[in-house]
Amino acid sequence: MAGGTLERMSDDSSPTFVRQPIRGVNEHPDSPLPRDRWPATLAPVRSVLDHGLELGPITVFVGENGSGKSTLVEGIAGAYGMGVEGGSTGSRHSTRATESPLWESLRLSRGIGGSKRGYFLRAETMHSFYTYLEQNPGRPEPRFHEMSHGESFLELVLSRFKGRGLWMLDEPESALSFQGCLALVGALADKIAEGGSQVILSTHSPVLAAIPGATIYEVGEWGLRPSPWSDLGLVTNYKLFFDDPQRFLRHVVG
Repeated sequence: MAGGTLERMSDDSSPTFVRQPIRGVNEHPDSPLPRDRWPATLAPVRSVLDHGLELGPITVFVGENGSGKSTLVEGIAGAYGMGVEGGSTGSRHSTRATESPLWESLRLSRGIGGSKRGYFLRAETMHSFYTYLEQNPGRPEPRFHEMSHGESFLELVLSRFKGRGLWMLDEPESALSFQGCLALVGALADKIAEGGSQVILSTHSPVLAAIPGATIYEVGEWGLRPSPWSDLGLVTNYKLFFDDPQRFLRHVVG
């Protein structure tokens, strides 16, 4: 179960008083992941295990399908104690266990005075997660299944991302229109502006990747590389497509 054996650490020797929930992630020395075992065979995961990763207030992972960005987000969520299929810290929502064992091999450095609250939203499991919430007898829930996919996703963000905490999202654009992505950017930016919160997300959306103040990592066979928004392959390809769709379509149509 997520977060079961993970050691949490707080580095009080840092000269900077960091109030965000986590400051970085490293391989847990008591539970190393063999490098020939998936998901350590993914270059971005191996990079985090070998070198660690510092995390600022907003961290965005972008990359192709199968590159490892969702695996990283899922692993950090599990190490923090969130349900890897979505939910808050301590969530026990589970359908079929398909997640990687990465969370067991990660150690998170806590921010000094940082909140321990958090919530993980992953678009691919939202249908079953809504059912789980609606069947919870201890808390009345909005009727998420009666809303559109995008409306329910934004409603969950607004109803759950309360106060200070670690807010994690895996490819939320799959539920959202262009306007919905803008609304989510605004909601997440507001949480950071309140102070003491932190956002980690993976995305294919150039809109979500443009959230102000984000540290963006382009994920691929090279591992992880920080990149300004304008230099992302994701952004470049969209610009080229909008300029001349046939430049791309002639290779896949007819």
